[in-house]
Amino acid sequence: MQLKTKQRIALSALFFQSGLCFATWASRIPDIKEFFELSDSELGALLLVRPVGSLFAMPLSGYLVDQHGSRMTSVAGIAGFSLSLLILGMAPTVSVLVAGILLFGMFSNLINISVNAQALVVQKSYGKVIMASFHGLWSLAGFFGAGLGALALWLDLSIVTHFVSVTIVVMALLSLSYKYLTKETDERAGRKFVLKKPDRHLMILGSIAFCGLICEGCMFDWSGVYFKQVIQAQEGMVAAGYMAFLGTMALGRLISDRFTNRYGSSSIIQVSGCLIFGGLVIAVAFPYLITGILGFFMIGAGTSSVIPLTYTEVGKNKKFSPGIALAMVATLGYFGFLLGPPLIGFIADLLSLRASFALVAVVGLTISIIVTLEKRRKNSLI
Repeated sequence: MQLKTKQRIALSALFFQSGLCFATWASRIPDIKEFFELSDSELGALLLVRPVGSLFAMPLSGYLVDQHGSRMTSVAGIAGFSLSLLILGMAPTVSVLVAGILLFGMFSNLINISVNAQALVVQKSYGKVIMASFHGLWSLAGFFGAGLGALALWLDLSIVTHFVSVTIVVMALLSLSYKYLTKETDERAGRKFVLKKPDRHLMILGSIAFCGLICEGCMFDWSGVYFKQVIQAQEGMVAAGYMAFLGTMALGRLISDRFTNRYGSSSIIQVSGCLIFGGLVIAVAFPYLITGILGFFMIGAGTSSVIPLTYTEVGKNKKFSPGIALAMVATLGYFGFLLGPPLIGFIADLLSLRASFALVAVVGLTISIIVTLEKRRKNSLI
């Protein structure tokens, strides 16, 4: 087996481990709510701690990857992410739980920056785009983690037993894969850290990530509500739209690299924005079960490539190291993930949920417009 193949498999394992840890936590949130007797508002406030931790860690993550390389920081990130699960599972008080969630969010961000920086290194050795396939494995791990969570509930496993078991599995996988991770040879790695503003290239990519993550956040947080309130799906079908979205998102990430290598990142991102727009328009204009599911299929396919390909383009930047560039773009994008869902709720209260989704459709189309304007300006995304 070629060295680059071993490196790709090892990095794929890290993406899977990251997705598994996140899904493990998410699958037991209702049980944690019940254990600590939290109200809905208290749980909502508690869940805000993770993104706050992620946002706080973004500049630090870029600095660590820049100074110590993505190989070391990826290993530290996965280890810390899985070990923070133990704090979440064993927390005796809400205060300890908050501290654990904060760490969970910080390590989540360190992983996001470091494994994507590592993916850029591996991708360079292949001489073609393979980024989306890594993100596809993260999505598949989400399905797997949710399934394990359901199994744990069926077996009546405690949260501690569930989280400890996953941590052991993740650490075992990490011990097998870390030695095959790629060491950077880029001369920029480890250079003196200098704080700079993002250039125009990164601002454009950050705006695409911002729009893409608004759309993702809408689907993650509001798809079930939309199917229940607007489409008025029966109880057993309320999650149908969310599953349709997740399914095509995972599938799209596993197959989109082939199309990207043939048609280029710019063209695929353009199509992705149009798919998001078209899917949301169908769901808004025809709020029925079948058309809603079809629309969410399209949205999942559209969102699948936006972030992976945006990160691929980040790797082409010549002014910043991969870690710093990724941190800049991820920070801009993450604001979309944070601001999008509350904005949708505000507009839904002011007008209607359909109006909110119509606005998100425009955001999706904006992705295509940004890329189209850049292609006209420079005949490329960069």
